[in-house]
Amino acid sequence: MRNARQQKIVEIIESVNIETQSDLAAHLQSCGFNVTQTTVSRDIKALKLVKVLSENGVSYRYAITDAKQNSRNSTYKSLYSSSVTSVEVAGNLVVIKTIPGAAVLIAKAIDTLKYIKILGSVAGYDTLFLALSDVNQSSFVKEQLDELIANNGDMR
Repeated sequence: MRNARQQKIVEIIESVNIETQSDLAAHLQSCGFNVTQTTVSRDIKALKLVKVLSENGVSYRYAITDAKQNSRNSTYKSLYSSSVTSVEVAGNLVVIKTIPGAAVLIAKAIDTLKYIKILGSVAGYDTLFLALSDVNQSSFVKEQLDELIANNGDMR
């Protein structure tokens, strides 16, 4: 039961901004898990969840952090910085040009990093399109992606 509950916690925090233990307990209960806040607190500790700044830049939410994920993110960031040749904006699309054959890998890297709200991506051989929900996000996304290239994969 604990493993299933903890798996559900991971699913919830990856899909919903959870700000408090109470919010998490309510989501778990709506999924059929009868939990107390004490149980949720223990699960948060066992899963090594941390609070990070939400996309809105105002509130905090629970997120997963572990050495394996951080290592994977580092690898993807390095791959990104060494494979992307240009990033351009066209309305609510961000167009990324890569070295030949790298577009699919870069799409996976961007999906895995999860630091940008993207509706979806389409990758070809050396070109990748990112569809954003809001045209106003395009410039911000371009800046973040350009920063990855300029800093050899390190976000500031």
